[in-house]
Formats: sequence, structure tokens, C-alpha cells
Amino acid sequence: MSMQPIFICEDNLHQRRRMEAIIKDYIVINDIDMELVLSTDNPIEILDYIEKCPKQNALYILDIHLQHEMNGITLGSKVREKDIYAKIVFVTTHVELSYLAFQYKVEAMDYIIKNNPEYIAEKIRECLHVAHKRYLEGSVEKKYYKFKVGDKVRKIPFDEIMFFESHHMSHKLILHTTNSLLEFYGSLSEVAEIDPIFFRCHQSFVVNTKNIKGVNKVTREIEMINGEVVLVATKKIRKLIDALDM
Repeated sequence: MSMQPIFICEDNLHQRRRMEAIIKDYIVINDIDMELVLSTDNPIEILDYIEKCPKQNALYILDIHLQHEMNGITLGSKVREKDIYAKIVFVTTHVELSYLAFQYKVEAMDYIIKNNPEYIAEKIRECLHVAHKRYLEGSVEKKYYKFKVGDKVRKIPFDEIMFFESHHMSHKLILHTTNSLLEFYGSLSEVAEIDPIFFRCHQSFVVNTKNIKGVNKVTREIEMINGEVVLVATKKIRKLIDALDM
């Protein structure tokens, strides 16, 4: 896996050096795949870098008050245009200016108030932890189920699939997603073989085990995370519970 880049834009040299030290220490101590690739007081350097290397999915720590014609909010807005998955953290002495980030639709991950060094260090470490966790989650390859509806090919992420249901009047299946129903021609036997997360719990249902909220052994019902209920055959209950490790 590639390193997650980190950028700093801070015009106070002392504070910038301290941020660099905090970040480098955190990376070494926690042995994580992050890298401080650029630390500067010039926002143009940040923009030039990501212009050449877009889609960084990086963490940006930006001072709002820069001694430059471009302030940190404007920089954050331009960063967001070039790196849509950016994790942006603003550093400021004036928390009331945070509303500007909403006006510019920057979607900041956090705001760090410059009050005391220990607080700043703690907040930077928290942001590093959260940013890297989200980076790892986003780097996992998403799986999709592809099928035809009429002349169109649909592609639904596995994590949005609740269960498949056989249509009692035709050879169609009904796909229940997080918030919709889709009908298409198919077979439950084939669906159950797509991925280990899909479990044939009943002659009429194949359920996504990752989206099960609970199993009622008395009523023989499965509750999905979106509130829908699926039947489970008596002979399948033990195998399903074992698969869920419940």
C-alpha cells in the first residue's frame, strides 16, 4: 500500500517546525504508512504539488491566517477541487472564522485552536489517527454486483445489498438494497456463489451476512440493518449463527 501524504501550510516557522516534529514522531512510534511530503509557508507550493500529482487522498494541515494574499480557507477550497478525498484540518487563533469553511464548502475534518502547545500536539495526533483510519478504509477495493435490468447494466456495491428474494410469479429475483427494490432475471443458486458474504438462508432468500442486525431463533427471522425482515429455514439457523459468530 502506498503512503498517505501529509501537507502543512503554516507561516509561523516555530509552529511549523513543531508540527513537523509531532507528525514525524507519531509516524515512527505508530509505524504507519504516512509521509510528510511538503511543509511550507507558501500555499502556491501546495497547489503546484497537487496539480502535478492529483488525487492525493492526503491530510492537509492549514493555517487560516497566512502571510500571503491567499488565506488558508481559500487554499482549502482549492485543495478540495483538486483532491476531493482530502482530509483538511484548519489551524487558527480565531475559532469564529471557522464559519468561512462552510461558506466555501471546504468540508473540514477538524479545527485546531492555537492556545497551548500540548493541546495542539494532542489534536494533531488525533487528526493523524482519524485521517489514516479513513484512508485505510477507503483503500479497500469495493466489490460490486453487476446485473441487467432491461437493456441497462446495473452495478450495486455489496455493502448496499440487504438480500435477494425469488419472485413467486416469475423467474425473476428481487434485489433489496439499502433503500430500493430492483427486479431482474437470475437464480438464487448463482447469487449464493458470488461471494462468501452471501448466504442461502431459505429456499426463497439469499442474505448479505454483513448487513444482518440480528437473528431470532424462535420466530426464524433475520433482521437487517435497514429494518427489513427475512425468513430463515430451521435447518439453516445453526449454520447462519456459526457464520455470524453470534
